[in-house]
Amino acid sequence: MEEGKILVTGGAGYIGSHAVRQLVKSGFQVVVVDNLSTGHLDAVDPKAEFVYGDVRNLGLLDAIFTKNKIVGVMQFAGKIIVPESVSHPLSYFDDNFSGVLAILRAMRAHDCKNIVFSSTAAVYGSSKEPAITEDAPLHPESPYGFSKLAAEHLICDCEKAYGIKHCIFRYFNVAGASEDSSIGEAHPVETHLIPVTVNASESGKQMQIFGNDYATRDGTNLRDYIHVLDLADAHVLGMKMLLNGGNSAIINLGSETGYTNKEIVETVGEVTGKKVNYVFGPRRAGDADSIVASNKKAMEILGWKPTRDLKQMITDDVNWRKKHPELYGNPNNKFSKVQLQHVDKVNETRNHSSLYEELENIDRIKAHKIKVANDL
Repeated sequence: MEEGKILVTGGAGYIGSHAVRQLVKSGFQVVVVDNLSTGHLDAVDPKAEFVYGDVRNLGLLDAIFTKNKIVGVMQFAGKIIVPESVSHPLSYFDDNFSGVLAILRAMRAHDCKNIVFSSTAAVYGSSKEPAITEDAPLHPESPYGFSKLAAEHLICDCEKAYGIKHCIFRYFNVAGASEDSSIGEAHPVETHLIPVTVNASESGKQMQIFGNDYATRDGTNLRDYIHVLDLADAHVLGMKMLLNGGNSAIINLGSETGYTNKEIVETVGEVTGKKVNYVFGPRRAGDADSIVASNKKAMEILGWKPTRDLKQMITDDVNWRKKHPELYGNPNNKFSKVQLQHVDKVNETRNHSSLYEELENIDRIKAHKIKVANDL
């Protein structure tokens, strides 16, 4: 395996911070870059180096790659809320596509050949398959899904052009927290069903389940959920595969069985000991009956399958919230507890745009010579 460090973008976020922790446990040296727009410094493993900044900053990326021997990148940085993407498509393409573009430019300039990309099963849209495989038609139904699919295409094109190998993961819903309850899910406005239901159970406030007449085992939507630690383990396996010379792959991560909304509500009540106060509301437009992902390819290529069930996901989420009732505390005090590691500011004064443009100008010159030679 090639020796060097792993750069994790968005490593202070929910999934990224768990991936960082699993990388550290596996013996990797890790550099995290995060602008803390939704991430939290307290979530970053203290054994990882932290760089505060935006992944779209080419100067910052060049400084990081110059200072460190980066042999692989895990890309988590980006936006994830589907309805928000409909209202703000420019912002979503800027974060989810431009961020990947910047990373790939830096990787090419510094001859880094391995990227693990955290994508989404939203690229499939409302598939009719009982368990979605990687060969299912790609029909994203939101700017979020389209931005992720566009990034996937760019990553695949960069393998053809520059030999940058990839492991792209597509998955649906993630839940749970670390085993010691030290890190977990913490969003300013929670939209994910499991933490919303946990909060409703603890507060006693009424919540709503959208629709109870779907073609599922209890009439409510059935969706795929995996534990955040299972997801993090898969990302580590994907990076190891690439570093050991494995081929590029696009892989679904799922349970293959899934859980219904009603099963989630009932399991939350079982774990908390407090019955959830809920009512059924009307269906939401576009909601499919059942959507789950096949994990057959993940098992074949990585030897991965989920090991933690719904009850474990909910138990870990509940324990995290009980131990940290204010989650990561006041978001205005992001810099109070952790001393930031900074890259050499002298490096950041270089003209980085010209560094990348020089490489791309070489591409243009080569293309022109080929065109002339072939009289195109």
